[in-house]
Amino acid sequence: MKNLLGRAGLATLRRFARQRVLLAFDYDGTLAPIVRDPEAADLRPRTRALLAEVARRYPCVVVSGRARADVMKKVAHLPLRAVLGNHGMEPWAGLPAARGRARRWRARLRAALPPIPGIFLEDKGPSLAIHYRRAKARAQARRLVLAAVADLPGARILGGKLVVNLLPANAPNKGTALLDLRRRLRCAVVIYVGDDANDEDAFALAGQVPLLGIRVGRSRRSRATCFLPGQPAVDELLGLLVKMR
Repeated sequence: MKNLLGRAGLATLRRFARQRVLLAFDYDGTLAPIVRDPEAADLRPRTRALLAEVARRYPCVVVSGRARADVMKKVAHLPLRAVLGNHGMEPWAGLPAARGRARRWRARLRAALPPIPGIFLEDKGPSLAIHYRRAKARAQARRLVLAAVADLPGARILGGKLVVNLLPANAPNKGTALLDLRRRLRCAVVIYVGDDANDEDAFALAGQVPLLGIRVGRSRRSRATCFLPGQPAVDELLGLLVKMR
């Protein structure tokens, strides 16, 4: 994994930007800083202005773990080609069945989740997210949450930054969503920017299609090609993309 802002990383970015490229971004931790209250995770004014300029120059999409209606509010009035929610699941023909399954999971979790202050269950319709950011003993909270969700039928358990996500095992993910967007928007190559475990499905596409995966924050376990040193550097990336076209 190389620093995108280094000489080799910039050369790779320039090569992708010169082609018919689809630009795809995660939201939390990528376009917006991670904050204690997810409702307060908003784009900084400079990020919003830069993203608007980028989206006028390139086909640009947002693929978020948030519910689609939620993230749509966060990126309102930006000239994006598409906004996908629930880890690439929304929109999807299987959503009604997924919502029913998530309701059954939630009913089971009411009894199974430990009564630890700081654990919060978020219902996103076809998926659930169990947050433990506010728990005092986070490692213990994570172990207890994982034990509670281990036997849920038909669930894909996807970790994240102080959150455990529960998705239907047969649902589209960020990788399959990107493949469909690339086809529909007739793009030759893809640049995907993300920061968390649910972005690895997108980064893994590099073996199937020409994709430049950029991770916000360095990680030896990530399949991303390049990294940015931190979330504020996303503005620098957006500024570079504006200059390259």
